[in-house]
Amino acid sequence: MNPTRILPDLQCSLLVEDVRQEINGNMILLGVVNAIRVPQLPITAPRLMFFNRWTAGFGRFKETMRLIAPDQNTVMGKCEVGFELPDPAVHAMNVAVFGNVTFNTPGVYFAEVLVDDVMKIRYPIHLAVVPPPQPPGAPPAKAAPPQPPQSA
Repeated sequence: MNPTRILPDLQCSLLVEDVRQEINGNMILLGVVNAIRVPQLPITAPRLMFFNRWTAGFGRFKETMRLIAPDQNTVMGKCEVGFELPDPAVHAMNVAVFGNVTFNTPGVYFAEVLVDDVMKIRYPIHLAVVPPPQPPGAPPAKAAPPQPPQSA
């Protein structure tokens, strides 16, 4: 029996600063993001990029990448792309680009990766307000008062 479709495995999903492709086709990932540190809120990120690599599947698929707010309900961004795996031994690399995402509160945001509406991974992205360093001899900066959690 020959399968007509095999749901692929997500080999990796990374939030990165940039993705470039070499002339030989290899991908270069720049600035793998561990956490987002900002000097103040609200702030708008002109571009967020997620690199996803799929393997061990067969057929045509739809990848959905979502960025979820700390309330775990608000979808701040969504990107969908179709891809095909003609053989289980090949892989597909997709880059989801989110433009002009505004962050209003610090906390834990979530990245979700789905294939054909099946959740493959959901992982946290920490966003923290970190004041810029003060020059020597300057009085210490006052910390911003904590923001109350936003209710849904």
